[in-house]
Amino acid sequence: METRAVVIEAYGGKDQLKEATVQLPELKANQLLVKVAATSINPIDWKLREGYLKQMFPWDFPIILGWDVAGDIVEIGADVTEFKVGDAIYARPETTRFGTYADYAIVDAELAAIKPENQNYAEAAAVPLAGLTAYQALFEHGLLKAGEKVLIHAGAGGVGTYAVQLAKAAGAYVITTASPRNHELLQKLGADEIIDYHTTDFEEVLQDIDLVFDTMGGDTQKKSFTVLKPKGRLISILSIEAEDLAKEKDIFAKAVWLRTNGKQLAELTELIEAEKVTSIIGATFPLTAQGIYDAHALSETHHAVGKIVIENQDNFISQDAE
Repeated sequence: METRAVVIEAYGGKDQLKEATVQLPELKANQLLVKVAATSINPIDWKLREGYLKQMFPWDFPIILGWDVAGDIVEIGADVTEFKVGDAIYARPETTRFGTYADYAIVDAELAAIKPENQNYAEAAAVPLAGLTAYQALFEHGLLKAGEKVLIHAGAGGVGTYAVQLAKAAGAYVITTASPRNHELLQKLGADEIIDYHTTDFEEVLQDIDLVFDTMGGDTQKKSFTVLKPKGRLISILSIEAEDLAKEKDIFAKAVWLRTNGKQLAELTELIEAEKVTSIIGATFPLTAQGIYDAHALSETHHAVGKIVIENQDNFISQDAE
């Protein structure tokens, strides 16, 4: 089927974003066709737009960016049994050139979960990529346990807001870095200690940390090795730039890449419905070429609070009024 979408037809700046009609591939037996009510912006979107990831993803144009979705199922593949037409779902689909900046998107059924009942489509669309990234970094790779001290860098960011809540829900002592304007928000999300990175060097005030969740890299990562316990853990969503430091200090350091996972998303649903995790939306834009342009511009500043969400207004308004 055809869908309206915001695409790129060449790598480059935000001016490459344009509206187009795209032919979607045929629905496979294990897939869902979803009417997109909302999607969200993640750094992978504009990094891919710029061409930084073209060797990892050597795709043909046009490319529909966007890898978060919340919406209603309008068609199911022949082998799908766990969902039905009309179900409201959310997902982090596989990374293909048919992303979610579109009226319709294709999602593998195993990657979807029923949308949390206490979230609207925009709030749900904010969760999958960032929430799963935080979940996997903290628990699958970082092995965070109750009672441990975790330092989460950039707690007010898209991934950080989920990481703070997830760590707190797991019973950890949560320390994060943020500018003063976000301290009140982070206290509400459960942070036990908040460091103003403008005025305080975290390296000078912290020690004996069990786990550092690094979303910054560079000097922030290097300094993080000094605050960890011997045999502490550092998990980065970028790369490990100081492997020699890790070895010298006997630190387990690992760079991680998100694994799509519908079962873990269903676990996040339970935490959201139990009101232990919520979505912090810093800005919303419409699903138009200009809306995506403006959303990418905000994301590229690295100073957005929480998630940047794209609402497909034709679909969103009618569905969200249920």
